[in-house]
Amino acid sequence: MRILITNDDGIYSPGIAALAKVASRFGEVRIVAPDVEQSSMGHAVTHSRPLSFKASPINFEGIEAYRVNGTPADCVALGTHLYSKTDVVLSGINMGPNLGNGMWHSGTLAAAKQAVLLGIKGIALSTPVGKTEPDFEAFEDYVAQVLELLLDKPGLSLFNVNFPPQPKGIRWTRQSVRLYDGKIVPGTDPMNRKHYWFTVTPLEPAEEGTDRWAVENDFVSITPLRLDLTNEEELQAALNSHSL
Repeated sequence: MRILITNDDGIYSPGIAALAKVASRFGEVRIVAPDVEQSSMGHAVTHSRPLSFKASPINFEGIEAYRVNGTPADCVALGTHLYSKTDVVLSGINMGPNLGNGMWHSGTLAAAKQAVLLGIKGIALSTPVGKTEPDFEAFEDYVAQVLELLLDKPGLSLFNVNFPPQPKGIRWTRQSVRLYDGKIVPGTDPMNRKHYWFTVTPLEPAEEGTDRWAVENDFVSITPLRLDLTNEEELQAALNSHSL
């Protein structure tokens, strides 16, 4: 199996090294990742300037690795162009969760979506982060279990996976859909000029069976996703009303 790995935290992230270590058990791994952090870039692509493709300054033992001056989606587009026989794209392991409505702006998930748009299976992987770096070794066995489960699934698929710090099992989940948890926090800089931070506010506990619920209860969450955003119920209701 030919595996392309990317992320949105950048080539220096320990999460991408942890993922590459496990993924190398399943096939030939190549890394193509942003040269700087691209968190929350969503599905942005670069079209107004050329992209550069350079050898990674980080050594990944036995793995070809490159950095790109672009977004996560750029890395997948360029990586799969250069390695045209890619079987699957893995994105992560992201330093921070990608749960619920946070999926909408996730660069990690966008890289996996870009793979599916190109006809390749895409899997996004993330974990919460606190004041210290995640202990990737603590859930390495679960990363292997998830890859063993998903890599062999037939068909063109998109999955969003989140690992709690100390997993006790794996759950198939749906996306937690609540009111958006983003907020703007105003402040001032040392020159007394106004500036604003975009941050998040804690949400109420999630409904059982959702991705947020699983991670909050120490389960690995696997959420199958699709690119079709059509609200089928709303569409059918509109068609049945003959309003047009």
